[in-house]
Amino acid sequence: MHLSMGIEKCIIQAHENLHPGSIFVNKGEILDAGANRSPSAYLNNPAEERSKYKYDFDTEMTLLKFVDTEWGPVGSFNWFATHGTSMSRTNSLISGDNKGAAARFMEDWFQQNGIGNSYSDESVVDGTPRRVSNIIPDMHDNHHELLELAASFQSPSGQPATKILSIAKRVRSALRQADKPGFVSAFCQSNCGDVSPNVLGTFCIDTGLPCDFNHSTCGGKNELCYGRGPGYPDEFESTRIIGERQFRKAVDLFNTASEKINGKIDHRHSFVDFSQLEVALPKQGGGSDLVKTCPAAMGFAFAAGTTDGPGAFDFKQGDNEGNAFWKLVRNFLKTPGKEQVDCQHPKPILLDTGEMKKPYDWAIECSNFVSHIKEIKTGIGYAATSVLVHISVHRLIGWCRAKYQNGMPSILPIQILRIGQLVILSVPGEFTTMAGRRLRDAVKTVLMSSGNSEFNSDIHVVIAGLTNTYSQYVTTFEEYEVQRYEGASTLFGPHTLSAYIQEFKKLATALANGHSVEPGPQPPDLLDKQISLLTPVVMDATPPGMHFGDCSSDVPQNSTFKRGDTATVVFWSACPRNDLMTEGTFSLVEILQGKESWFPAYDDDDFCLRFKWSRPSKLSTHSQAAIEWRIPQSASPGVYRIRHFGAAKGLLGSISHFTGSSSAFVVT
Repeated sequence: MHLSMGIEKCIIQAHENLHPGSIFVNKGEILDAGANRSPSAYLNNPAEERSKYKYDFDTEMTLLKFVDTEWGPVGSFNWFATHGTSMSRTNSLISGDNKGAAARFMEDWFQQNGIGNSYSDESVVDGTPRRVSNIIPDMHDNHHELLELAASFQSPSGQPATKILSIAKRVRSALRQADKPGFVSAFCQSNCGDVSPNVLGTFCIDTGLPCDFNHSTCGGKNELCYGRGPGYPDEFESTRIIGERQFRKAVDLFNTASEKINGKIDHRHSFVDFSQLEVALPKQGGGSDLVKTCPAAMGFAFAAGTTDGPGAFDFKQGDNEGNAFWKLVRNFLKTPGKEQVDCQHPKPILLDTGEMKKPYDWAIECSNFVSHIKEIKTGIGYAATSVLVHISVHRLIGWCRAKYQNGMPSILPIQILRIGQLVILSVPGEFTTMAGRRLRDAVKTVLMSSGNSEFNSDIHVVIAGLTNTYSQYVTTFEEYEVQRYEGASTLFGPHTLSAYIQEFKKLATALANGHSVEPGPQPPDLLDKQISLLTPVVMDATPPGMHFGDCSSDVPQNSTFKRGDTATVVFWSACPRNDLMTEGTFSLVEILQGKESWFPAYDDDDFCLRFKWSRPSKLSTHSQAAIEWRIPQSASPGVYRIRHFGAAKGLLGSISHFTGSSSAFVVT
């Protein structure tokens, strides 16, 4: 809900800040920010088709540059296909992953450098753009004087605060940039279905040897096979590097963009029920065969996970058969009928989601498997095998719940957006490399052959992946046959891609001819039926004699840190869910300007700052927030302190904001 509210707020702010301007488009190639994580499936595509492409993943980035008539450049959007999985599933921190890091780097780069300046190692050190150093002059160069200054700022007791204080103190606060538009950079997703940012390859964590090529296993176990990012074994470093590689290319494309977008703004949108859609497959000699998609289902290899995040138990990728034990477990939930089995072939069905009607008649949320537990308990008895099945069902439920919180709808939105010679295909899933290529080519062919002179060889067609809703993966027919993770997660059977191509060609034809399209069947409104397993915050408290915002662990007295060190402070805090600090910040690093004025230097948005909240136990009302500042090489020498903002919930439900700060310390 909070995400949707934030998105709505962004749209409103954008609409209220409409200005005349121009858009430019540019394209370029990145070779080191992605790798195909299912190459055995990719190789099942026709050799003639594969020969058209040099790589088994898309290397092209398409960038839009937005230029305000009055203010000049105000933003950029780009599309490039690589998964946001540089951070592994063991990471418990909220993260924008490599895409978020790239966006942060580019916005900071522009704030410091502006238009016309290229990326350089001088402007960006260790992936953190030098932003503070050219704002705050180096007023202090004597270490002894700095220590004396720092000693005069000891950690005070936590204080009540207002919500607006966190927003006002944020480094990039809109309250301090009201005189001109802030620069916005978006690193958007594309057909990333089989593209991993872990570009060094896949290796067994027990032996260090490469994983099995066809199944991504180590000694038959998927849990041991992991992809390695360029910063291995540090996944934060891998995130930074992959983000920086996208950022560098985006800066280059931004600075050299010269092709101006001209022409109409238009769109077509329709809802399509993909559960039993008739699809006409063209024959080589003419005519067509009529096939159907299937009700949604997940295959056995879906539970194997990927090399970016392996699954559990004895599942493996490339499994066209399944096994008897897990079929027994599946049958306690829903036994797929023969028609569904034949339709989804060669996928062995693990979860027949499209035919599970409780509590919704259109899909099933993984969390809703809980409703079946009582039936399972009653039906299986306590024989050894049945108990094992019962335990396995619980584990499968827990694993599925953790992996997929949202439902799997069958009525899906498809959309084409046109901005001059740029055409954006909004797809509600993750298309693999070759699936995306086929869709782009099909739409481009329709547009160029429509007879509309506005669509010629100069048009740019991009895929915007995971848009409007989420419906898992989409592979080619040939990749589906291999049944790796992506194929097992292609919900509507082997003809899913053909269905998408057919329906997008209809939208493209209508767009080119100026015709309207039918809105299609409306998806059900299930907002009042949502199930949440997240317990509410009852109340927050601190130990006797302590206040919210007090330091429970301060920096050492009279401490000096070098760039590259980590400064850590722990505060008595409250549950972050009381206020998500939208447009504000939980953590802040401030630098001393003069002898008494503190200036914000780094906050939650910065890659070098980490906010870690924890409770000593689930039933405790006490909690702490650890703030870690990994001091970047670009940080200016000076006196700093770490600050925390939060909101506590009282016993009667009232929310009270607070703040606290560490003692000051020196950075040299």
